[in-house]
Amino acid sequence: MLSISDFSQMCHLSSQTLRYYHSEGLLVPACVDEQTGYRSYTFDQVEKAMLITVLRSTGMSVKVLRLALDEPDTALALLRRHTVEVQQARQEQDESISDAEELLGSWPEPTLRRTTAMTVVSKLVPGNLPGTDRHDWAETRTTVAVTIREVAEAVEAAGAAVSGAPWRAPAIETDEQKHQAMTTDGPLWLVKVPFTGNRPALAAALPPGMTVQDVPPFDEVSIRLPGRTTVAKYASALSRLSTHPLENAFIDLSRIREVLHEDHVETAIAICHLDEDDSLT
Repeated sequence: MLSISDFSQMCHLSSQTLRYYHSEGLLVPACVDEQTGYRSYTFDQVEKAMLITVLRSTGMSVKVLRLALDEPDTALALLRRHTVEVQQARQEQDESISDAEELLGSWPEPTLRRTTAMTVVSKLVPGNLPGTDRHDWAETRTTVAVTIREVAEAVEAAGAAVSGAPWRAPAIETDEQKHQAMTTDGPLWLVKVPFTGNRPALAAALPPGMTVQDVPPFDEVSIRLPGRTTVAKYASALSRLSTHPLENAFIDLSRIREVLHEDHVETAIAICHLDEDDSLT
């Protein structure tokens, strides 16, 4: 038998760590003295301690590690799933570092612009599933991306071509959408995909749930933020845009949209003019 001190030196694990592993049921001592509480280990447990150390060094949680130890046949699959999660986390961290460098180098400022007339295909983004967070933006990004891909594929299958960056906007174009957006199920968003091609032919070929809309030119104030959209970036963009000075005009918050690019997102809000001059001031 090995005392906790000897076992600690042999495995290069502190006594505190061994006590923690004991309390979590990961590495239970071979013997615990009822009177003194002293823990003793066997040489056979060195291998298990080594395995625990290796798995913990990957960043695997205690919960997953316990499952891997209790069900050895699942250990490799659990490790592979953990590896994917780590790689995703590293990618997100790299992207965040890149975003931070760009923001610190030159903070973006709002700009005024006039859009051109567009014809788009519009589709509601499926609402959140019951029990999920309606403000889970990671889930929203995924669902929006899937919806945009579906629309783009339908456009191309009908012989038309995507002609610009897609965007998402709050699903509040109709009274029904406004009512649904207030529920936990949604849908909360619409996606718009610009296209060029035969409008009547495309409208006839689109699957249910997709509609063709004509978008006339309009003025808007926009701001570009690097990387993917997050609730923090959305709130920051909204703050900048809503306080941007305008002459004889005001912003229409019901017409906010996020234009989605590969490496950045533009948040834009339509401008309503107080006079008849429809040009940018």
